[in-house]
Amino acid sequence: MSKTTADSPAETPRADPAGDDQDLGAAGSQLSTAPVETAMPGSFGGNRRPGLTGWLAWTGREVLGWARWFWRQLTSMRVALMLLFLLSLGAVPGSLIPQSGTDALKVSEFQDAHKTLGPIYQKLGLFHVYGSAWFGAIYVLLFVSLIGCIIPRTWQFVGQLRGRPPGAPKRLNRLPAYATWRTAAEPDEVREVALATLKKRRFRAHVDGDAVAAEKGYLRETGNLLFHLALIVMLIAFAWGQLFKSEGDKLIVEGDGFSNTLTQYDDFKSGNLFSDDDLVPFSFNLKNFVGTYERTGPNRGTPSTFQADITYSLGAYGKSEKHTIKVNEPLEIGDSKVYLVSHGYAPVVTVRDGKGNVVFHQAVPMLPIDSNVTSQGAIKVLDGYKNSQGVAEQLGFAALFVPTYAKSSGTMFSQYPGLDYPVLNVTGYHGDLGVNSGIPQNVYQLNTKGLKQFKTAKGAILKSQLLPGETMKLPNGAGSITFDKQIKEWAGFQVVQQPGTTWALAGALTAIVGLAGSLFIQRRRVWVRATRGADGVTVVEMAGLGRSESAKLPEELGDLAALVHDRAPTKTDDDLKSDDDPKTPTSDADTHDSDSGVEPPVPAEGAEK
Repeated sequence: MSKTTADSPAETPRADPAGDDQDLGAAGSQLSTAPVETAMPGSFGGNRRPGLTGWLAWTGREVLGWARWFWRQLTSMRVALMLLFLLSLGAVPGSLIPQSGTDALKVSEFQDAHKTLGPIYQKLGLFHVYGSAWFGAIYVLLFVSLIGCIIPRTWQFVGQLRGRPPGAPKRLNRLPAYATWRTAAEPDEVREVALATLKKRRFRAHVDGDAVAAEKGYLRETGNLLFHLALIVMLIAFAWGQLFKSEGDKLIVEGDGFSNTLTQYDDFKSGNLFSDDDLVPFSFNLKNFVGTYERTGPNRGTPSTFQADITYSLGAYGKSEKHTIKVNEPLEIGDSKVYLVSHGYAPVVTVRDGKGNVVFHQAVPMLPIDSNVTSQGAIKVLDGYKNSQGVAEQLGFAALFVPTYAKSSGTMFSQYPGLDYPVLNVTGYHGDLGVNSGIPQNVYQLNTKGLKQFKTAKGAILKSQLLPGETMKLPNGAGSITFDKQIKEWAGFQVVQQPGTTWALAGALTAIVGLAGSLFIQRRRVWVRATRGADGVTVVEMAGLGRSESAKLPEELGDLAALVHDRAPTKTDDDLKSDDDPKTPTSDADTHDSDSGVEPPVPAEGAEK
């Protein structure tokens, strides 16, 4: 073979400057199904005829023309990428600014702290980004853009699959990769060899006139369409999940239970289209929580066992079943998943009035404030208590609990998360807890605004560090508080119901597969032309054209040319001398090594030097 060139390829080769050669036409077209970009148009209406009829016709053409132009822009890849960027950019405020659907209390605090920005954010919808009109508009436009892009491209691609590769252009030597040689084989024989070789290499090939046309790499466009389709699936799954999702948190002490109703949750948030009827009917009881921790080494204090043993039932009359919930191993009931997310201690406390009557006896959950489960909480006696004068009051105790107290330091900070040396520190108050004011309160914090502290006879604040079984007496016969020997544990659960997650995962995996196909598969065309020259010798030309620049195209064309050359070898100078007149001088054309490693022939007339 005389030559295999690898010029800078382009999707559409340059036009013939002489104007007398056949344009590449279909040979260089449809290597991609991407829509053609259009520039800013002028007037679509053309010349307007006089009168009302002319004005109406002109207006209709203008409206229709601009509508088509706008649709082409909306369904272009450039606009789709811009909308995708705007969507990701619009989601940023949703993660930086408190959202009313997630935490209305933080939104209120933000508005109180920022008197200027608060009203601006409210008007811009930044406190409810995912439900705002502008975010929804971007989302819908992106969805429409992808739909409008993928449908015509799919039909065009199906048409390409049903059709045949286009015929060869007139001048193959103008293509990016090119090879030629002369052979003693007949043109029909060369075409049959080329057709068999290309089909063996999994090209779609057929004989078109004096050339074999072949094409390969259709999976590139398949991957491209698959990627766009996966994006649509992910958008639908995301929207479905956000509209119908629900997420609630519940703290449960050992021995207590939970029923999946709105009133049972400590905190609950849901999508705009979620209703109470969408909750999966189930209930469960926390029988036991097991938490063990490393004793020695650099990982001392880290959990080695962290699980909750429960019994659950589906529906009002479902059969009770046992199950163990672990970290990242949730309980799945219907469309709901129950996750174990937190843990702490709930010391059992008994409060008595001045006459010794028990007015409070229960386990009080304490919230951890460090990794060693140093915990704080509030003990609130709301009803049933009367002071020494017989006046009804409410009692409150600010509590600090450490599972492992350090005697040496004397500070209320735990040294280990296990129950090695539990201590409960309490400070007593009496008065009005403010629970009847209608203002929401944190059940784990004590509001001391309407309360008075208990004080000793010397006027000091009454507080004490209690070991299990110890009691702190309240002054003036006001009663007592006892830290019982029983210490329960509690577990925090999160109940999540979010449809569409399976579809979103499938869409994400499909998008990765489609993107890989569109990036690593090259779509290319190859033509093999065999014609009889003026001297009666068969001239073989091979050329390749790729959709985008690929360094492998010349290499692949060289391999294909070598396979065809083995069956239709170069006609050497000795063969030419035996066929020609001995007095006729032989060609003194230079020979060059080919890419395939075969003995190179004389370049064909018109081949690139």
